[in-house]
Amino acid sequence: MENIRDIEVVAPNFKKRLSGVTSTIVQLVPLQDKMRLGIAAFGPGLPDFVPRIRFWQVPGLLRRPAKRRCRVWHARRNVEMVGGLILRHVFRAPLKLLFTSASQRHHKPFTKWLIRRMDAVIATSRKTATYLQVPNTVIMHGIDTERFCPAADMADAKRAHGLDPKVKIAGCFGRIRHQKGTDLFVEAMIRLLPDRPDWIAVIAGRTTAEHSRFETQLRDKIAAAGLSDRIRFIGEHTDIEHRYQELSLFIAPQRWEGFGLTPLEAMACGVPVVAADVGAFSELIVEGETGTIVERDNLQAMVDATAQLMDDDVRREAAGRAGVDHIRKNFQLEREAENLILMYERLMSTGEGPAVAA
Repeated sequence: MENIRDIEVVAPNFKKRLSGVTSTIVQLVPLQDKMRLGIAAFGPGLPDFVPRIRFWQVPGLLRRPAKRRCRVWHARRNVEMVGGLILRHVFRAPLKLLFTSASQRHHKPFTKWLIRRMDAVIATSRKTATYLQVPNTVIMHGIDTERFCPAADMADAKRAHGLDPKVKIAGCFGRIRHQKGTDLFVEAMIRLLPDRPDWIAVIAGRTTAEHSRFETQLRDKIAAAGLSDRIRFIGEHTDIEHRYQELSLFIAPQRWEGFGLTPLEAMACGVPVVAADVGAFSELIVEGETGTIVERDNLQAMVDATAQLMDDDVRREAAGRAGVDHIRKNFQLEREAENLILMYERLMSTGEGPAVAA
């Protein structure tokens, strides 16, 4: 529990179920807490190690913090923007309102109305920025490169999960549903694996109740192709970094994505990526060096690009090494945290957001 007088930035999380936004808060807030400001998350579904304030402490937000004229309320969802506006305009809380948008589609009128009432807006990619009709600053996500890193010994990483150290693995990680393109990955593997006996495929991620039939249909298709032992559903994992470390190739087949961290996580672990042109993927992957981008929802393009990397060990291994260097140079979580702190500092001192490195 944090002392509310010491809190300068509040990161609300008004969704209990794990999501990309929640994951971002869980990674960033503890890191920023160790830096040069007081920050706490607020809301349900957060692990104990995340600094946070409790509901009974909310009245304390109506007073100024100990060392600042105001606090920053950093919203990442519509409902959190609404919460900040209510606190400021109904209860007169001394807040500056900041919103981070990852959406790559035109906002609905109500969302536009909310965004126009923010003191500053962040876009998580250049593509996202084009959908915003207000001034904004691009701050791209980063990842923890101590957690996501190549395996010391890939053979040992495979043995730890009962896999043959000699097998090569193509992976697709994320929630199992049509939007995420899991069916495209399955179909691509059904086409590719029969001619490549040294490869298998793994699908990691959660299937919610409304998408259970979708998964069942995929399993039936895999079984009909006689590949149930080579295309495996391995469920959701809290230590997903270890599953990346056993991969030789990662596929990101999404049909839609806001930002999309999985290519960053894969490259940080030394795994080249074939990704659909959605989200920020084209801004994350160095074409021809760390992986390749294919047209969204184009199965044949995905099959062709994947086959090229599967069949070229030298190119694939070089792309893996290049990916590690690329992520460590450009997408460290610390860089994102520092750029956000610059934004917070400017808001608390002048109410304006700075131009910072993307």
